Amino acid sequence: MDDHHHKPISRKDFLSKATLGLGAISMASLLNPLEALAAPYNSTLGPHFPPRAKRVIFLNMIGAPSQLDLFDYKPILTKMHGVELPDSVMGDRITATAAAQATKPIVRPLYEFKQRGNSGMWMSDLMPYMAQVTDEICMVNSMFTESVQHEPAQMFTHSGSEIPGRPTIGSWISYGLGSENENLPNFIALMTKGNEGGSSRLLSSGFLPAEYQGVQFRGGKDPVLYLSNPPGVTGELRREQLDYLQKLQEQNFQTWEDPTIKAKMAQYEMAFRMQTSVPEVMNIENEPEYIYELYGEDSKKPGTFASNCILARRLAERGVRFIQLYHGDWDHHSNLPKNIPKRCKEVDQASAALIMDLKQRGLLEDTLVIWGGEFGRTSFSEGQLTKDNFGRDHHPDAYTVLMAGAGVKKGLTYGATDEFGYHITENKVHVHDLNATILHLLGLDHEKLTYKYQGRRFRLTDVHGLVVKDILS
Repeated sequence: MDDHHHKPISRKDFLSKATLGLGAISMASLLNPLEALAAPYNSTLGPHFPPRAKRVIFLNMIGAPSQLDLFDYKPILTKMHGVELPDSVMGDRITATAAAQATKPIVRPLYEFKQRGNSGMWMSDLMPYMAQVTDEICMVNSMFTESVQHEPAQMFTHSGSEIPGRPTIGSWISYGLGSENENLPNFIALMTKGNEGGSSRLLSSGFLPAEYQGVQFRGGKDPVLYLSNPPGVTGELRREQLDYLQKLQEQNFQTWEDPTIKAKMAQYEMAFRMQTSVPEVMNIENEPEYIYELYGEDSKKPGTFASNCILARRLAERGVRFIQLYHGDWDHHSNLPKNIPKRCKEVDQASAALIMDLKQRGLLEDTLVIWGGEFGRTSFSEGQLTKDNFGRDHHPDAYTVLMAGAGVKKGLTYGATDEFGYHITENKVHVHDLNATILHLLGLDHEKLTYKYQGRRFRLTDVHGLVVKDILS
């Protein structure tokens, strides 16, 4: 009698193992006999080299702020205000709206630019608080990206692909480095209440295990949906339920060897621990008064960008690896003179306060802060230019990203654009380069941080990306 226990196997698994498994082994042995005998490559063993940063806080301005009104100073725009942009300047990558527009009059920046701090970094009067911390900032004025439309450009910024389905950068970092706090998710998103901007797709773990998925925290009584126990269910009863479920799922895993079973149970256990840890970290009522004064009057209101910046610092203190703040409504195709001052007022003081707060606590030394959107805006007006109103169209070929903290040079303006702010003339930095640099600062080699999926090893930077060593301290 045959006593052997035969585990069920799906048709898909049988075909893949039977038709591809032996062939893959044979091919590997022919190409590299020694490597074929080695253990499979595993990139989740921690940093590949000593890191400069332990965590990242990404202040993501959804909709694309106008770099020409905030950071990239171009005096000729004021001198030639209202004059047609020369045909020689225009490139091929423009939106359908711009292509159909009969005239493209140059638009001056809204507010005056000044050189700030000891570094002499140019910054607009629209950002008076950030202007006070320029000596902590590395301003990259030579960013460029692939897509001219919002959602594909946002996906590209986060995942290295314009098409949804790939893991986003927070998930890659969680996968590559693991967690420093077992009671909180490793990848957390905070969205401005009523002005969220960010899509849930930007939190996706893609084909990585589900435990690396980003988790959105909300302001108010229930920061994480469905986390609280229902009425009548105590913590003790919930613990008993999870223990029993763990036994059942362990039996399933022994039968099917499906890694999603383990991932699902890890999420259940994390949710149980979060029932205690999340209310503690989200309670900012005990912050001293000087913190509220530093971050601004909105910082006492749950769900505002300012209160989220305080939460970002609290999460950083507790070892969360990737913290993303989304703030929307930067898509100013029209009414820019009315709208961009509002957006700047909502984020300027709190953004600067976060940098100063991290510095005074000694956290800026190993925290990388990033400020930016998915692309830039044009130097010409979208639609009619009037005395009091104008807009700016999408511009993927030149925009600005700010960085501060662990491992980046302070007070540095890197890269340059032409006199119209339209094309990059010095030190181009592609999105893949930026992501490679972020991973490098975390001690991760972007070429080694891979995950095998559907027979191919994928990475955040695809087959591209160079570390921008000139901005590293």
